[in-house]
Amino acid sequence: MKIALIGYGKMGQMIEKLAQQRGHTIVCIIDIHNQEDFNSTAFRSTDVAIEFTTPTAAYNNIIRCFDNDIKVVTGSTGWQKEHWDEISEMCKYGLQTLFWSSNFSLGVYLFNKLNVQLAKMMSHYDNYKPMLEETHHIHKLDAPSGTALTLAENLVANYSGLTMDNLPIKSIRQGEVPGIHSVIYDSEYDEIRITHSAKSRGGFVLGAVLAAEYTYEHRGLLTMDDLFNAK
Repeated sequence: MKIALIGYGKMGQMIEKLAQQRGHTIVCIIDIHNQEDFNSTAFRSTDVAIEFTTPTAAYNNIIRCFDNDIKVVTGSTGWQKEHWDEISEMCKYGLQTLFWSSNFSLGVYLFNKLNVQLAKMMSHYDNYKPMLEETHHIHKLDAPSGTALTLAENLVANYSGLTMDNLPIKSIRQGEVPGIHSVIYDSEYDEIRITHSAKSRGGFVLGAVLAAEYTYEHRGLLTMDDLFNAK
């Protein structure tokens, strides 16, 4: 598979190494210093682009890929509120292909599933008040994180009477923390807490490459449910 990397920070560099180890070819690497390479022959030869950039850059990067009929895997967050409906419409009927996830870790995927089941259970006990807490490295631009928002949306969808407006989300930025997410139910007498703590970016990197391999063989709007339910 021919892969273009859009964004060449720590995630991009780790994805490059793992993709090559799995037998794929990196045909193009684009960051803020060589935007003209979106017009290159190498970029147009891409099977799947893996995009990890910033909330302000992601949308335009996706459109540039679509303009060249290139499938996209992206973990960038912060652009969905303004552009999600448009991108989703472009992916209808497989006309374009986007695999998006706020977090590519298998552990976070399972954590999300646990969050849904716990929300359904705790919805019956109004003496416990739900809240979320997330901690990331100081370089992360969006707050709350995309993963925290996904957790919040799933919680709200499965907890009767709860809305995004009355669900507290605490965002902490410190050091080089890869990511810690907690779903908390607090009462006068005790607290129930489930937490996912990333030990490194390795789980995110593997998930992104697996997503690219899946995207290579599929079309449309794809998610982690598609990837892991295919296993």
